Amino acid sequence: MNSTTHRYHPTAIWLHWLMFLLLVAVYGFIEFRELFEKGSEPRELMKTIHFMLGLCVLLLVSARIFTRLTNVVPPIVPTLAAWQRALSGLMHFLLYVWMVAMPILGWLMLSAADKPIPFFGLELPALIGADKEFAKTLKGIHEWLGIAGYWLIGFHIVAGLFHHLVQRDNTLLRMLPGKRGS
Repeated sequence: MNSTTHRYHPTAIWLHWLMFLLLVAVYGFIEFRELFEKGSEPRELMKTIHFMLGLCVLLLVSARIFTRLTNVVPPIVPTLAAWQRALSGLMHFLLYVWMVAMPILGWLMLSAADKPIPFFGLELPALIGADKEFAKTLKGIHEWLGIAGYWLIGFHIVAGLFHHLVQRDNTLLRMLPGKRGS
């Protein structure tokens, strides 16, 4: 599995955009639960779907990391300044850490709250024992990182558009589906 000279490997592109759609759904379900009364069936269903899709993020990010490690990253043309390369590397690192940490924190939070960990008809095992106070701490961290995720994703999108529209390099084209930028 290798990327072409100017584009990411098709698997990496597919996983990137699938992750984007999955994250939109994860955020959507947890945000729109607020439209329903606490304890209501629709609200609980939205939370359950949020949990299950969050665990899908963990599976998908594992595939993304494998793909990233086993494929060549196509160069940005023209070459970026050293500070831009460093900032890009930091941003991608933070995004990957965030995509791994959020679902694990959610799983730990449900475990500590002694709640079921639903996964499409299965109930996953708890990662830790019940501890209601620790569950509250984990929930606070998970929520804070959820807000940080909005910023990380937003900066990632703005950077891609900046590179495409202002710097006019191939940063965005390398990750677009189809044959663009080949």
